[in-house]
Amino acid sequence: MKLIKPNRPSKPLTSTENALLIVGIGASAGGLEAVTQLLHALPADSGMAFVVVQHLDPNHESILADLLSRATRMTVRQAQDGMRVEPNCGYVIPPNMYMTLTDGALVLRPRSETVGPHLPIDIFFRSLAESQADRAVGVILSGAGSDGALGLEAIHSQGGVSLVQDPRSAKYDGMPRSAIATGCVDLVLPAAAIAKELVRIGRHPYVRSLSSGDAQAESALSEGEDLGNIFAVLRNQKGVDFNHYKRSTIQRRIERRMLLQKIPNPREYAAYLKDHTAEVESLHNDLLIQVTRFFRDPETFEFLKDKIFPGILGQKSPEDPFRFWVAGCSSGEEVYSLAMGLLEFLGEKASNVPIQMFGTDISDVALDKARAGTYLQNIEIDVSAERLKRFFSKGGGRYQINKSVRDLCVFAKQNILKDPPFSKLDLISCRNVLIYLEPV
Repeated sequence: MKLIKPNRPSKPLTSTENALLIVGIGASAGGLEAVTQLLHALPADSGMAFVVVQHLDPNHESILADLLSRATRMTVRQAQDGMRVEPNCGYVIPPNMYMTLTDGALVLRPRSETVGPHLPIDIFFRSLAESQADRAVGVILSGAGSDGALGLEAIHSQGGVSLVQDPRSAKYDGMPRSAIATGCVDLVLPAAAIAKELVRIGRHPYVRSLSSGDAQAESALSEGEDLGNIFAVLRNQKGVDFNHYKRSTIQRRIERRMLLQKIPNPREYAAYLKDHTAEVESLHNDLLIQVTRFFRDPETFEFLKDKIFPGILGQKSPEDPFRFWVAGCSSGEEVYSLAMGLLEFLGEKASNVPIQMFGTDISDVALDKARAGTYLQNIEIDVSAERLKRFFSKGGGRYQINKSVRDLCVFAKQNILKDPPFSKLDLISCRNVLIYLEPV
């Protein structure tokens, strides 16, 4: 699917807009009741903005904004192109449109300007994650299918918060269950309970400090002893030393876990970690920051095929293998993207050229996903129909990388800060790693 570059609003964000916590709410079949319950349980002065992305009939005018207005004292509007998002207001996607968020403004484009599956929740959530980072909240309510699951992954990877309606309380549990299956969901609750949790999150010092310059919140975790104790637990239980990871990012991720566990200070959190191995696992996974998707930054892959692959090929004899390494490969999408790009470049020569693709990570969970090579149907957003037909098989609402491609790729556990690297390599991709490490 080709996404349209949004127009930027005409004026810069104010400090208040920049600090705004924006909640994206995705729903489909059975979603009206769930959204109504959620909004009804919210106060009018939560300080947050709410953007509802509901699957709508493209051929009829929508009265959703009017219906939801009856459930809340907040102002609820149908979104318009360029409309700024303001606190204590709700916004509803119009029918037959895609909606994204850029610089605090909603951007609308007709469905006719895109090709591929209609996944408006994923598209909005991804833009929400890119625009708001850790000031983004994603909520998935009742609906069939899996729209929103990839979007929640994006919000989670940027340090935002993700909540999902308990499937037992949803009229249609497809979307909630698909979201939960990603492993990126923070809380699973009934719709009304989600509202109460949103209010707590929105008023928490961690959230209030994200863009307010609150030095007190920043200094709470910079105290050496508390942070050192947290690092010690991680090092002892997971074998990873986070001392050389970017400190500001690590602090925000720890504060995020404290927020979710309702623990007010680092000392209590360090003590909590010592007695709760499940939380150590959750914190460890959060700190690893799994940011990936197929053909992320498509221009990068076009540059590789046009400029880099030809140069590598020109220096090889026919029997020499292509050896690529992706450090911090997460669930494998970048490794497989490189493999597909190389196979496309080689064309008919591919069957005669040895190819060795190495993907490494320190997350066992991510590596298991990478080896399986099975992904949600929503990857149609990122992978062209031609590539899906050539490199994937489809079944059960998922796509799996063909065995012929999987056999080119080796996935292994590795900590690049202490384990030896691979040798005799033609290309190393480390863009998912270096940006999170200190210069040392």
